[in-house]
Amino acid sequence: MSETHTSRGATANATWKDAPTQTINVNGVTLAYRQLGADTGVPVVFLHHLTAVLDDWDPRVIDGIAAKRRVITFDNRGIGASGGSVRHSVEAMARDAIAFIRALGLDQVDLLGFSLGGGVAQVIALEEPQLVRKIILAGTGPAGGGGINEVTKVAVRAYIRGALTLKNPKHYLFFSATPAGKLAAKEYMARLKERTTDRDKRISPLAIRGQLKAIRAFGNREPHDLAAIRQPVLVANGDHDVMVASSHSVEMARRLPDAKLRIYPDAGHGGIFQYHREFVEEALEFLER
Repeated sequence: MSETHTSRGATANATWKDAPTQTINVNGVTLAYRQLGADTGVPVVFLHHLTAVLDDWDPRVIDGIAAKRRVITFDNRGIGASGGSVRHSVEAMARDAIAFIRALGLDQVDLLGFSLGGGVAQVIALEEPQLVRKIILAGTGPAGGGGINEVTKVAVRAYIRGALTLKNPKHYLFFSATPAGKLAAKEYMARLKERTTDRDKRISPLAIRGQLKAIRAFGNREPHDLAAIRQPVLVANGDHDVMVASSHSVEMARRLPDAKLRIYPDAGHGGIFQYHREFVEEALEFLER
């Protein structure tokens, strides 16, 4: 990362490819983050997936939401350009996210949690309900969900396949093998390269192992009482998620008291990226309703 900034104001006119990377000290650890969009209303904090750093967010989703809302993304402890060591439980990651939000001086936020970030969002809502207004859970599942503890095996197979085909494993983890899925994967990977300066550091192998340990523990633990999450929730996924079974999205929508379910056809774990136009429109309608 070529440069860091310490100003905490959102950059209203920036797009994702040129939003400055900023830093903030949270309980003695320096965390890297970016924010953009209008500095009005309740901010939307994005919570990321396994292996991801700041530059793994889809620019179309970030810029789309930021057209109407203040968007904040960050690297949690031990990830990308952030300091410290990665946490080995989803609960600890959630507590770090809460500390980050409070360090920014925010009293209430909306959450968009994708995959691992969806688990973090659920814990935040359960532990600090007054901090959260609305939640979007994408490509994720509940604590104790069957198969979530098998993500390591799925990821390893995709990494091997990616090495053999000289493709990013996300081609196989996030998208279906149909013509539409293959095209969506190609376009998504191209969008991730649009930012050419001040890019984030790649995640370390040690941090990935820590995240996988946290995911396994989350999948093996006793289920949460999702009925205790009273906030409105938008649950979104593709209809063929090989990382976190799409059935988990249906289950969460059933267990949450105030949930709307959106399943995208011919799509996988990265359904919100494949259908980014539709997702952004639905997400903004949900957040502004």
